[in-house]
Amino acid sequence: MDFHLDTLLNLPDTTVESCLRQEQQVVMKLRFLLEKGNCPGCQQLSEDLHQNRPVLVRDLPVFGQPVQLQVPRRQFYCRPCQRYFTESLRFVDWERRYTQRYEDYIYQRVQAASIEQVSREENLSWDQVQGIFKHKFAQQKNQTGGQ
Repeated sequence: MDFHLDTLLNLPDTTVESCLRQEQQVVMKLRFLLEKGNCPGCQQLSEDLHQNRPVLVRDLPVFGQPVQLQVPRRQFYCRPCQRYFTESLRFVDWERRYTQRYEDYIYQRVQAASIEQVSREENLSWDQVQGIFKHKFAQQKNQTGGQ
């Protein structure tokens, strides 16, 4: 859609198809620039799209407004492996509903404040904030070798 939104969003291999303000939040509908998915089994590229179901993924706020990204979740069929696979996203960890940068942001905020305060300010439940914090803590622990 708009080069400026794509540049501002700065997500790999995506473009913003639309941007709407709905119910005190900004919703950006994304489209992937690549038409193929990389099979995790054999690393072959597949263009056999089986299904595409969009999901909402929370991203960093903009101008004080929460941002939701409507991201296509594409499932492909790999002919060599004879199996279906859902493509992984470089900017969202597997089975998460937040961008990596939003989770980093929440993790840093909890370190400086409290789960309760971040929960209130971000309009997330206490459990959601705690889940993000634990997820990021575990990732950092794994990266440093458990030290």
